[in-house]
Amino acid sequence: MIKFFLMVNKQGQTRLSRYYEHVEINKRAMLEAEVIKSCLSRSKDECSFVEYKDFKLVYRQYAALFIVVGIDQTENEIAVYELIHNFVEVLDKYFSRVSELDVSFSIMFNLDRVHIILDEMLLNGCIVETNQNRILAPLFVLDKVAEG
Repeated sequence: MIKFFLMVNKQGQTRLSRYYEHVEINKRAMLEAEVIKSCLSRSKDECSFVEYKDFKLVYRQYAALFIVVGIDQTENEIAVYELIHNFVEVLDKYFSRVSELDVSFSIMFNLDRVHIILDEMLLNGCIVETNQNRILAPLFVLDKVAEG
């Protein structure tokens, strides 16, 4: 099961966080700081799976963004690694190939859309959808309603 999903920039600032099990607010900041530090300090040659306390971290770097997913011992690391890539591809498809510099701004100013994408893919910490067209369908409906 997925415990949390984080999107962080290279400066260590959290751009998106979603927790699938209860973590107190003050502990979230401390957890995020430790997780980010452990992932940012790793070299590109090291594995993208990290044993951390009682769970594992799976992360990928895309330009200036890191996506970090905390999973329990029963979850498949490769599946989560591919989930991260699929999530980025869906963002890329929805935001129509924004440049690497603009991606942080696109996420920050459209956080509701990013949460919808993530919610279409994950439900209560379980992967429920990977088809990009099905993930984007509700957003396209919302966009049509907003235009009309």
